[in-house]
Amino acid sequence: MKNIFRTFIVISFLTILPLLSTAQVMGPSDPDGTPQGQPIGGGAPIGGGLFILLGLGAAYGGKKVYNMNKKELDD
Repeated sequence: MKNIFRTFIVISFLTILPLLSTAQVMGPSDPDGTPQGQPIGGGAPIGGGLFILLGLGAAYGGKKVYNMNKKELDD
């Protein structure tokens, strides 16, 4: 009975914990209407990472096609 009660307490705590923790809210905006501080995510560009992923995917696909053609020639 004690083991079930302890398990219930731990699961309840882990379930309620995210509700108790809150993120910081950005401060109010300046009088001219522009928000203060950095934008969420830091304003990092995603274009460079996208081209890297596309290049790696193309290289991986090209290697698969090359190996498939090489295997057909060997057979």
